[in-house]
Amino acid sequence: MARREWKPADERGSSPVEFVLVGALLTALTLAVLQLGFAVYVRNVVHDAAVEGAHHAALADTSLSEGAARTEQVIARAVGTDFAEDVAVGESGSLWHPTVVVRVRATLPVIGLIGIPYAMEVEAHAPVETLGEG
Repeated sequence: MARREWKPADERGSSPVEFVLVGALLTALTLAVLQLGFAVYVRNVVHDAAVEGAHHAALADTSLSEGAARTEQVIARAVGTDFAEDVAVGESGSLWHPTVVVRVRATLPVIGLIGIPYAMEVEAHAPVETLGEG
């Protein structure tokens, strides 16, 4: 009885298929990392705008509405007006002294600039400037 040698199946044409599968996976991974970076960038821009708006509104010669306008202006200049949807400015005493609080709710970008409305919320505080004696 003769022994038969095992031979692997014909693998011609498998390289292009492997290339497409691996290429698609790496492309998806690269796009996901880029989108994550973009979402973090938008969050940082919105937070920095809230901080700037809070500091602007806390000045002795400005109003809360000017702080909100400043926040919206910074966001619109950096990432667009769609991300300055809901800006709320108020006063608080929760930090044992009067503070201005700026709260921004914005779109969280999921695919490019398209995202989930009001999914991201940031808050910034600034001490109120006083022109007291002393």
